[in-house]
Amino acid sequence: VQLQASGGGLVQPGGSLRLSCAASGSVFSITALAWHRQAPGKQRDLVATITNGGSTTYADSVKGRFTISRDNAKNTVYLQMNSLKPEDTAVYYCAADLYYINGGGNPVVSRSWGQGTQLTVSS
Repeated sequence: VQLQASGGGLVQPGGSLRLSCAASGSVFSITALAWHRQAPGKQRDLVATITNGGSTTYADSVKGRFTISRDNAKNTVYLQMNSLKPEDTAVYYCAADLYYINGGGNPVVSRSWGQGTQLTVSS
């Protein structure tokens, strides 16, 4: 599965932005989609996830401000970000959790990552 993220940019505090991530390839193997972020000098953290059934989870730091959604017809996951804060500044990565049976008949669980898109929240 290949993931192409887009939508990052420079936003003032309190502003909004929507990130998109389009999946291609063996999309039938996707079990869940997620957004992660990594600020300079920090580890990559999970921001939000959405399963094939539409269940969502959020990091405490973004609850009530961010919304993850997906358009299955377009194989695209979105992250709507509102009330942005300077501490939201990071590179945002989309990820797809995969499950499939390989050529040897063995189950494989893996994760694919997109290339990352920069969000900067600053006045």
